[in-house]
Amino acid sequence: LPGVYETWQFLRPVADRLNALGHPIHTLRELGYNRLTIVASAELAQRYLDRRSLTGVAIVAHSKGGLIAKHMMVTDDRSGRIDSLVAINSPFGGSTLANWTPVRTLRALSPRDETVVTLAANRAANARITSIYSHLDPLIPGGSELEGATNIRLSMVGHFRPLASPALFAAVEGAIAARR
Repeated sequence: LPGVYETWQFLRPVADRLNALGHPIHTLRELGYNRLTIVASAELAQRYLDRRSLTGVAIVAHSKGGLIAKHMMVTDDRSGRIDSLVAINSPFGGSTLANWTPVRTLRALSPRDETVVTLAANRAANARITSIYSHLDPLIPGGSELEGATNIRLSMVGHFRPLASPALFAAVEGAIAARR
């Protein structure tokens, strides 16, 4: 699941790597540039899983995609299709920068946004989440560490830079292997 203003192509290096290792990859082209609300995006993604009767699902997500996947885990996934989430630079506590943007799509990532607050308060799914994040992410000043999750801090700077990093590939592969 991509972040806001991203298509699934942003995650293509990770998807290609996982596919080469034998993991089936599913993309949600219907998300487009991921400008829908977290709730609407989660409903769309859950319908995809349900229609295909997918089980044992490991979601790999970047940025806002991690919030969408967590929403699915705590609200939408009534059939228990999702086993785990590997989130990359996801603003689980929101981003203070979102408070200053005039664009509603980005303001929805504010630490004060009702959906972000609700997701942060719901810790039940955190044990099934691996949060992989940059040492310094200029778009998420508060970081992406998630209480109760497996947290992996990469020794690099950037929000997008890790997406093609061998260190990220190793961390994602390790997280998925640990949940199988």
